[in-house]
Amino acid sequence: MGQSSRRETSSLALVLFTTLVVAGTGSFNMETDTIAEGIVISPGDPNLRYIGHWDKSEERAITVNSGCRVLCRFTGSSVKGVFGTKGITSPAQIYAILDGALPASYKIDSEVIDFTPRLLSGDQHSLEIDVKDVDEKPNRWKPPLEAAVIFKGLILDVGAKTLSLPAPPKLKMEFYGDSITQGILLLSKTPGPDGSDATQDYAFLTARAFDALHNQVGFGRQGVLREGFGEVPPAPQSFGWNYQGSRADRSFVPDVVVVNHGTNDLIYSSEKFLPAYHDYIKLMRQAYPRAFIFCLRPFGGYHEAEIKSVVESLADTKI
Repeated sequence: MGQSSRRETSSLALVLFTTLVVAGTGSFNMETDTIAEGIVISPGDPNLRYIGHWDKSEERAITVNSGCRVLCRFTGSSVKGVFGTKGITSPAQIYAILDGALPASYKIDSEVIDFTPRLLSGDQHSLEIDVKDVDEKPNRWKPPLEAAVIFKGLILDVGAKTLSLPAPPKLKMEFYGDSITQGILLLSKTPGPDGSDATQDYAFLTARAFDALHNQVGFGRQGVLREGFGEVPPAPQSFGWNYQGSRADRSFVPDVVVVNHGTNDLIYSSEKFLPAYHDYIKLMRQAYPRAFIFCLRPFGGYHEAEIKSVVESLADTKI
């Protein structure tokens, strides 16, 4: 076969691979199959570590929460990410951090994203994918989702492989809130993912400061009584779920839970908010009997007196 024919075969293989990944046909073994350009790593690879709320399967991992992460180590000199885009009306944005270098920003508007336009030197490398922002406005709760990160794996060099990661931090933290916890408009007043960044948010930075694994669950406009944007229900109804029909992984048991709700409930009276907030915190206590639960006074001071009253009435030394 001539060199030109080999290039055409190589390109055809990549097109075929991308088609199979995007279509989600069960006929392609993501964990073992190779293509001319590299070997495909399944999202179910045991050496991948997911941080945050992810709906995981062998074929894809989905999150609707900004601030989620994927970590891995690998051999070779290149790495590409494979993502789902079908039905997504507002592409999410992510950061890719290679070998601890500065983050590179990407919009997930194509199925394959090359994280190494310049080949890496050395034998072993690390990759961290951070979800910068999932747009708060489109539907990101009721499938089929219009805003989400759909991670379908990695492409490494032929002969490359993933490597085990160091043991994860022991401390686990979980943050619940609204657009403030999501990082909306944190970079600028530009609406959507361009102006937002969960990795510069108080929740993300607090977890990093304590070297903790963390779940960061923030939904714009959401309150204890108020529905969020994107078809998201009020906080008590979304608690314990990745999105509608997908339960959160309860094997993640936080040592610390931080609640930053109340800002978007300013439209409700004290008489309505107080019992609803009381029941919400009791729901968290039932889910996490041993965790410290921090009920934040919202940064704008909304419903401060009611939140303080609930904490005092529960008489729980770890709330």
